[in-house]
Amino acid sequence: MSKGVRDMKGRGSDQHWPHNIFQTISGLLVLSMTVALIGIWPTAVAAEQSSIRVGLFFNLPGKYTTTTPVATLSGSQGLQVGIRQPSGEVRYGAHSGAARFTLNDYKVTILQTSDFAAAQAAYKRVRESTPAVWLTSSPGGTGRLYEVTEGSYPTLAEARTSVERWSRGGYPQAALSGPLQLESTPYDTLAKARATQAAIGDKGLSSDIGVRPAASGAMEYVVLTGRATDAAALEQVRTQAGMDALKAAAQSAMLVLREDHSLTGTAGNSDGLYLLNAATTAWVSDASGQGIQLTERSARTYRGGFELSRFNNRLAVINEVPLDQYLYAVVPAEMPASWPAEALKAQAVAARTYALYNGTRFEIADVVDSVLSQVYRGISDELPATNQAVDATSGEVAKYNGRLIETLFSSSSGGATANAEEVWGNQVPYLVSVTSPDEASEAGLYSWYRVALADGRNGYIREDILEPVSERTAAGSAMMRVKEEQTNMRPIPLIQEGVAPVARLSKGTLVTVLEKTVQSNSNTWVRGPFTSSELVASMQGKLMTPFTGPIRTLEVSQYGPSQRATELQANGARLDIRYPDTFRSALGGLPSTRFVIDETARVTIQGAGGAKTEKPSDSSAVAVLGANGQVSTLDEVNYYAMDGTGTLRAITKEPFFRFVGRGNGHGVGLSQWGARGLAEQGYDYKRILQYYYTNVTIGKE
Repeated sequence: MSKGVRDMKGRGSDQHWPHNIFQTISGLLVLSMTVALIGIWPTAVAAEQSSIRVGLFFNLPGKYTTTTPVATLSGSQGLQVGIRQPSGEVRYGAHSGAARFTLNDYKVTILQTSDFAAAQAAYKRVRESTPAVWLTSSPGGTGRLYEVTEGSYPTLAEARTSVERWSRGGYPQAALSGPLQLESTPYDTLAKARATQAAIGDKGLSSDIGVRPAASGAMEYVVLTGRATDAAALEQVRTQAGMDALKAAAQSAMLVLREDHSLTGTAGNSDGLYLLNAATTAWVSDASGQGIQLTERSARTYRGGFELSRFNNRLAVINEVPLDQYLYAVVPAEMPASWPAEALKAQAVAARTYALYNGTRFEIADVVDSVLSQVYRGISDELPATNQAVDATSGEVAKYNGRLIETLFSSSSGGATANAEEVWGNQVPYLVSVTSPDEASEAGLYSWYRVALADGRNGYIREDILEPVSERTAAGSAMMRVKEEQTNMRPIPLIQEGVAPVARLSKGTLVTVLEKTVQSNSNTWVRGPFTSSELVASMQGKLMTPFTGPIRTLEVSQYGPSQRATELQANGARLDIRYPDTFRSALGGLPSTRFVIDETARVTIQGAGGAKTEKPSDSSAVAVLGANGQVSTLDEVNYYAMDGTGTLRAITKEPFFRFVGRGNGHGVGLSQWGARGLAEQGYDYKRILQYYYTNVTIGKE
């Protein structure tokens, strides 16, 4: 998990486009079927302040690469579509159905036919293997020409590879489709452009409508035909069209519109498919104020509007939304809305400050919607209590010496927050270690017993499935009895889906008690046991100097002020890591770096005359006399050692590494469970923030 994020689960742009500036000319469009555009009127729109750009899909190698070849947007009362330019946005249409966006790049034409049923069958088959497929139509001869087109390829070579694949897969007519097109003279109405499109269709050529701002500021329309990959192919199209007025289309700011039947599934009804030229930035806003749904992002609905463009050869989908409306969705995703109001307000201020502090970290976006920034899932996450917390603190941020701070926060500090230096190696004056009341995460949880079986295996069983017995082991250790059939003995004190139990025990099975602990939670946890090979595999790519193993010993060789591990040694050698927080991912995904290590194969044995044997580093054989009078060789069996207090410790033949820790997350800054604890003690949100961020002020930005 990266620096600066919450582990449980930018400064905003100055532009936001209002939704209410739009006019339609009634009856302007008379088409042969239902299409997307129902009105046209260009409008230059001024910017609104205090918005933030949230990246949902875009390609920024090394920072964020979550891409989609198509974005499908819809609104309950329709959408408004336009083109963004340096001078402002030009809107040209209200959109009644779904608006789909993709890049005007290289694609593969799978099939061309006048038979809608055949086209739909091909579309459904291709859709089984890729979401980047469209069933579109244009006027053709005496009817419609239906096309099934696949892919969004930045290079011709990639498109050719796809053509070969589809040709072998049952579509021998599959052909390349490129971004080069011929355009007609411009028209001032869509109806005039449609008439020319029909004439081109009579010649058996597919065509599109291009929509762009004219020099006058009005919208103009051109008919586009060709879809060629090079100039020579484009000239062949000109010859076939027999229209000298056609010229090569410029790759300028233009939306290429196709009639898309992919979602409607009928020949007489279509949505709009918009292809973006390289220089085109589209803007989509909501005509109803009820939000815009993005199908490709789990069909979530978002406030604000959407900007779509080409960025690093991939489709970029950015949700631009007023800052506080963004926080409406962020705060409940980061903190339960049932928590005290003052804790929610503290989270709201921390989330607002964090968003503003980060600036344009992602170049095209201020933040992203994942834990790389803050969790953001749109309107569905909003709740009244968290909305009230945002509204009550609107505009408030945290500052140190008059400057915004990086309001880092995590789920739980495990009793003490971290000094920034012990997590990332750099000092930050307002991020220092403080004690934290994080125990509330343990309230109401079961206790679990760590127990041993007669065959040497050990694990955890929940307290309500065990009952005490009078029997004790030969060494005097307490025993318990299993109360239910097929009781699972777990590797850690937690039920984990997909993790096999250590054993399934019959009712009445006697077990030896090793220790008792609370169920693993945000404050207290156990992870492992891991084998040497599992840890070595987890370390790959995370250490500055690779470690090949095997691991015989692993120990914390240095702790920071909050008792977080800042240095580890494996086999006596220091693990070379960029900064200490990386230990979490390097060691199998630990909740925090505040842990101790139980090395199950490591033991020091004192023999006669004060001689000591270190296992596993000492290769000499050692025999031990058990409480039952039996002698065993330590290199042959697993066993248990009892210290002077009567506590048993499991000692294994082969090394296993168990981590017992506290806290969930990097632990720097505000602890969310701690904020709840302070709120329950009577702290208001400003005192909570100033408790976790040393010497900061809270006020309006």
